[in-house]
Amino acid sequence: MKAIQFSEYGEPDVLKMVDIEEPHPGRGQVRVAVKAAGVNALDWKLRSGIMHDFMPVSFPSGVGFEASGIVDEIGEGVSGVSVGDAVFGIGSNTMAENAILTSWAHKPEDMSFEIAAGLPVVVETATRILDQVGSKAGETLLVSGAAGGVGTAVIQFARHRGMTVIGTASEGKHDYLRKLGAIPTVYGAGLAERVRELAPQGVDAALDLAGSGIIPELIELVGDAARVLSISDFTASEYGAQFSPDAQPHPERVFAETARLYSEGSFQLHLEKTFPLTQVGEAQTLSREGHVTGKLVVSVS
Repeated sequence: MKAIQFSEYGEPDVLKMVDIEEPHPGRGQVRVAVKAAGVNALDWKLRSGIMHDFMPVSFPSGVGFEASGIVDEIGEGVSGVSVGDAVFGIGSNTMAENAILTSWAHKPEDMSFEIAAGLPVVVETATRILDQVGSKAGETLLVSGAAGGVGTAVIQFARHRGMTVIGTASEGKHDYLRKLGAIPTVYGAGLAERVRELAPQGVDAALDLAGSGIIPELIELVGDAARVLSISDFTASEYGAQFSPDAQPHPERVFAETARLYSEGSFQLHLEKTFPLTQVGEAQTLSREGHVTGKLVVSVS
């Protein structure tokens, strides 16, 4: 089968389309004929080598952690899914014609394969960090870097939980945040003053999704470092805030719930651009620029 791999750290040009042996599912896994795969910041961070101290890779390395597709092989101990079912979920080396998924849910008929491929990582991350920061109905949540994929999911899940959400993004993305149910403001100098004007009763928790070095400011606004969490700033714990790098144990439950909400019209995901498999490098470059609204996806077949 064809797959995207890299054999050394570097720029996007280290990514190559190669022919490799097809993978086969182990116990508790399924294999899919991949229709689409989601693009995440971790993809280019691993490829560039900046994550080497935390997540070293073995070469040659595949690319991608989420996909949608048609189940074509089922591992031992798997139930509730059949060959031919359309599913989406988290796995490994998903920028390929076939990939192994370790957690998945059935794709609704009214959901495209492209939308499905962009959901797993962002909905798993969003629900995990909302739980870890102790989100509660009636509270106000500040989200820094709210217009990307994780922010898109965070806003919607927080609103479903009965929270008021203030989200930071460039001014051109404010209508997008409003459509998701958030109160928008710009990031940068004067953020604390703007947030206090929007939330005179205070902010109860804050999430840093962009890693823009504002952990101290978020702690000042919340007044409790334990209720500030980052997924992008490794220094968060130095200030007493939380850093959340690890996935929750059973994300398939979140996938199924998201599928239900999507079919009800209560959850949406904006796809900024879809790339062919031959342009994974271009997709990672756009991701690295940090201005994506919603999600980027690679169409495989």
